[in-house]
Amino acid sequence: MGKTISADGTPIGYDQRGDGPPVVLVTGALGDRDTLAPLANTLARHFTVFNYDRRGRGESGDLVPYGVAREIEDLAAIITEAGGSAAVYGHSSGAGLALRAAASGLPIVRLVLHEAPYVTDDEDERRSARDFAVRLHELLGERRRGDAVALFMETTGTPPETVAQWRTESWWPTLEARAHTIAYDSAVMGDEKGGGVPTDLVASIRMPTLVLSGGDSFDFVHEVAHRITELLPDGRHRVIEGQGHNVPAEVLAPVLTPFLDVQEPG
Repeated sequence: MGKTISADGTPIGYDQRGDGPPVVLVTGALGDRDTLAPLANTLARHFTVFNYDRRGRGESGDLVPYGVAREIEDLAAIITEAGGSAAVYGHSSGAGLALRAAASGLPIVRLVLHEAPYVTDDEDERRSARDFAVRLHELLGERRRGDAVALFMETTGTPPETVAQWRTESWWPTLEARAHTIAYDSAVMGDEKGGGVPTDLVASIRMPTLVLSGGDSFDFVHEVAHRITELLPDGRHRVIEGQGHNVPAEVLAPVLTPFLDVQEPG
């Protein structure tokens, strides 16, 4: 494990594995580098993989107040460790962060956006995103960390009875400890403004970009993926058949490898 220092002085912990073209992995809400470790290990057969803890999680530090720009600086610090440029894979809200980082001009040579959880243009969905952001901040302000995690889980489709069971598990306190970072991901996704696709940012991304969605995912996921792909100057969309939001490393890695290797045609 290594550590680097972000622009604001925050230490960012990361693992480095393998040998080959550099690839940085960006996890989604409540995840840390352990979340994407199976994918990192599999991709390390072909790449030098940098798998890091986003701020407020694992071995990475944190500072308040939060700003999306700080998370972009964290990713920039990891890319510097990778040699100054890298391909980037982002999953879920990590894809939203990777998208914003690419639009900001970070030296990303290839970009993968795996089910970035934006909402469609439906006004009810936009209202739900805004309501989620308001309620989340209320719960965190009241220090109801477990309820904040439960709100996130239920909003993303987990049945309430399943969440109730999870709250009795030994690993639940770890999620509670990271509850404040759900607000970070909510900010990345723009929930307070309705959570829609940031069209201007997407249209500004110039590097080759692969947009992924699972064949078994919700219809809105595919609608959003198509919308992002249409806006990208150099984008392509691929559906991973038979898969949902979380794809096993042994299935995902063969999809990523030909695209991420800049020595091969994308």
